[in-house]
Amino acid sequence: MAAALTALALPASVQAESNGGTRIMPLGDSITDGLTVPGGYRIELWRKLVASGHRIDFVGSQFNGPASLGDRDHEGHSGWTISQIDANVVNWLRATTPRTVLLHIGTNDMFGNSSGAASRLSALIDRITSTAPSADVFVATIIPLNGAQSQVQAFNAAIPGIVSSKAAAGRRVHLVNMGSALTLSDLADGVHPNAVGYRKMADVWDRALRAVPGSIGDSNPPTTPPTTPPSTPPSTPPSTPQAGCRVAYAVNAWNTGLTASVTITNTGSTAINGWTLGFLLPDGQAITGGWNAGYTPTSGAVTARNVAYNSGIAPGASVDIGFQATHSGNTAKPSAFTLNAASCSVA
Repeated sequence: MAAALTALALPASVQAESNGGTRIMPLGDSITDGLTVPGGYRIELWRKLVASGHRIDFVGSQFNGPASLGDRDHEGHSGWTISQIDANVVNWLRATTPRTVLLHIGTNDMFGNSSGAASRLSALIDRITSTAPSADVFVATIIPLNGAQSQVQAFNAAIPGIVSSKAAAGRRVHLVNMGSALTLSDLADGVHPNAVGYRKMADVWDRALRAVPGSIGDSNPPTTPPTTPPSTPPSTPPSTPQAGCRVAYAVNAWNTGLTASVTITNTGSTAINGWTLGFLLPDGQAITGGWNAGYTPTSGAVTARNVAYNSGIAPGASVDIGFQATHSGNTAKPSAFTLNAASCSVA
């Protein structure tokens, strides 16, 4: 179990790989390292990004994973706590200058002084953003943990507010709702994901990265030139572009609080440039903070509006938004959504 391990010195990097692509640092503990499945979520995340034409350079002082993982560098340290990452992160950042940081940390803190984990995470984020102010930092809520779920829920509940405060101060920090994407059945040993769990993590990271322009660079241009347009028009007129949207909505609730993770997908054939998502928040719920969108009002008929970096949604693409709210016992989901006044299907 990762929590039983304590590393006191930095292990030397076995190997470093670089292809000149966008530098991404997977940062965390044994879950980032990929205990139980060497390479962990990095395997599927690499595959997804490369398949979509992005050139990615994973960076870090650690190295592991199967041959199918095109870049095995990372900064995952088995057994490490938030404080241990904090004590070393400046050197790592200076050595690799990442464009993007994927941070999933705190699992090992849940076995000790979990009550101070949120403040330690806040300090770590400050350390990262002050050392690498131009990097986009994606901060994940941590995945479930057998035997410590109450500690995990309390820690995860504090993360949206931490991230929101950093973003409001101008830091390039983004919340990733990883905690609600996995269940205890996705764990191999009660702590680390199995293969299915790691694939779920990769899906969440992938969606989060695509929602922030520049975090994974631009996709590579096509390798073949466009064909010459036909000299005569087609025999049948082109079809009229169709509009459409789909919304997936997941709730993670505890005591009198909850977080809602919302994925908006453009199912139409034309790009969306600027959007507002409308929904009726169930009685007794009130939004206290959000990410990747602006929310008004905080209860009742709510409108979520895009922020500058996610105003465009290409056909088939998605954006992830979310919010933290209080509740009085009713943790139900909205029953209907509209995007730019058009009704959306609900996944």
